[in-house]
Amino acid sequence: MSWQTYVDEHLMCDIDGQGQHLASAAIIGHDGSVWAQSANFPLFKPKEIADIIKDFDEPGYLAPIGLHIAGVKYMVIQGEPGAVIRGKKGSGGITIKKTGQALVFGIYEEPVTPGQCNMIVERLGDYLVDQGL
Repeated sequence: MSWQTYVDEHLMCDIDGQGQHLASAAIIGHDGSVWAQSANFPLFKPKEIADIIKDFDEPGYLAPIGLHIAGVKYMVIQGEPGAVIRGKKGSGGITIKKTGQALVFGIYEEPVTPGQCNMIVERLGDYLVDQGL
C-alpha cells in the first residue's frame, strides 16, 4: 500500500459514515520530508517540524510557545508525552502521532470533534508502530 493510500483511505476517510472528513492530513518523516499528504495540507516550515520533534523528545517544549503549522498557532492541550501532541485553535484543532519513522498529522474543523480526529490519527499511527514504521 502506498503512503498516499494511507492518507486518502485511512486519514481522509468518511468518519462513522456521517459524511464528515478531516480538513487535511499528512504523513511526514522525522526529517521533515513529506511521505504523503492531502491536497490541502498546509505548507509547513522546516522549523515547525523540528519544534514538533523536539516536543516529542522534551515533552512540554511547545506548551509556552504554541504549536505552529504554516504559521498558524495552535494551543497545545493534553496529549501523551513522547507519543501524541494535540492542539486546539477555535473550533478546530490538530492531532499528531509519532511513530518510529514518521509523524501522522490530522487537522480538523467542526463538525468533526477532537475525539474523532484523535481516533483516526492514533489508530493509523498505532498500526504503523505495530508494523515497525
